[in-house]
Amino acid sequence: MQNADPEKPIVALGQTYFAVRTREAELAEEAALQGLSRDQARLYMRARMTDYNKQLAEAAQAAGVPQNGFATFQNHSYRGLYGGETARDIAARKGLKRGQEILDWMEFDELAANAFRASLTGQKLRNDPAIQVQTAANQTYYNTGKAVRQFIIEQGGTPPEQLPTPAQRASKSYSGPSSGASLRQRRARNNRRSS
Repeated sequence: MQNADPEKPIVALGQTYFAVRTREAELAEEAALQGLSRDQARLYMRARMTDYNKQLAEAAQAAGVPQNGFATFQNHSYRGLYGGETARDIAARKGLKRGQEILDWMEFDELAANAFRASLTGQKLRNDPAIQVQTAANQTYYNTGKAVRQFIIEQGGTPPEQLPTPAQRASKSYSGPSSGASLRQRRARNNRRSS
């Protein structure tokens, strides 16, 4: 649908539909984050990263990255976003033990930067039919990570490797409700307040 001819009414309608649904999802996410503590927002963003990585893995596989090539693919992005650091370098800098997930040891801003690069790369892989082999997908992920890094720096933000490592793992930092029902309840409360 994204690569189809927007001059055709049915294609234009489909593209409009997806644009509206995307914006609705963005607004729902903003509403869900309102009123959350920093730790709750961090846990929410960590869960979103799991979703983004699943979607990215599907897009990467469709773009020619075999399942056993995903770690290499992922490292290309880390190298771009983290100024040359690989996953192993990041884990060592954060003092992580073997088997500990890097994403569990990121604060909200670092998770947000990683979510942005994962989302952008997924879009690029889905929308660019020229990306059909792992080397092209790897380069795309590296370039996207590097572009996100550059954007952060240009906007006066802190590069991700300079952000602090939290004292607690993301899944242990918030022990309150995390079900979809609690998010719906929070949204309903926020809607009542704004009415």
